[in-house]
Amino acid sequence: MQRSYLDRPDCRIYYEVDGSGPLLVFAHGLGGNHLSWWQQVPHFRDRFTCTTFAHRGFAPSSAPPGGPDPADYAGDLAALIDHLGARDVRIVAQSMGGWSALDYALARPDRVRALVLASTAGAIARTPALFAEPDRLPAWERNAAAAASTLQAANIHVAAGERMAREQPAAHFLYQEIDALSHVDKVKLRRKLYDAMVRPADALRTLNIPTLWLTGEEDIVYPPFLSDRLAELMPNARVVQIKQAGHSVYFERPAEFNRLLDEFLCANR
Repeated sequence: MQRSYLDRPDCRIYYEVDGSGPLLVFAHGLGGNHLSWWQQVPHFRDRFTCTTFAHRGFAPSSAPPGGPDPADYAGDLAALIDHLGARDVRIVAQSMGGWSALDYALARPDRVRALVLASTAGAIARTPALFAEPDRLPAWERNAAAAASTLQAANIHVAAGERMAREQPAAHFLYQEIDALSHVDKVKLRRKLYDAMVRPADALRTLNIPTLWLTGEEDIVYPPFLSDRLAELMPNARVVQIKQAGHSVYFERPAEFNRLLDEFLCANR
């Protein structure tokens, strides 16, 4: 395994490379870092060059004064891919990682062989007008906020979910511990992420990259039905919803998550 840093003009990006074969990059979410993919890298490293990294601001990566800006994420990802010398890439993005992956894919569709968007739509604007029932998204957001408050009061990580905490307490504990390692102001960064959700959904209509949208049935961080709607706009996309799973399917249901990735990546190698 290679462990190293990529120097950027205003920070350093930590990354790890393991395995051999076509380049497969994993982009973590707000509650994670490069360690989040511990159940994926061992599974894929025999067939792919698996690369994990910590977004700027997430230790051991650094950040410029003022903290990380999601507007820089895609540029960091592009620099990493170029640094690794790959002609093309397959990207798996979880939640916040979608800001990196989708922006990069829209900017460099010629470089992306396959795209997996797990519980994320990146910087695509969430507008009620996307849906036949305009109140569907606001109603979901109200219910999700109430559910999140209940979980927080019980010391349950919202992105892990009640089911993981109940059925897999060790995994839930590890999720919380990985989250605590990042040393980033998540309240401030979450606000920046939401402020950055301005890209129109129509931008997806011309994105012909094979795309797999994965959602968790019980997600209260990201509206699963948004992936269904956005996939309809894309010429080469499909959606799979994982039953009895929350926001972090890759962590909670790794066997099913990896199987779906296996099938998708094999078909789009």
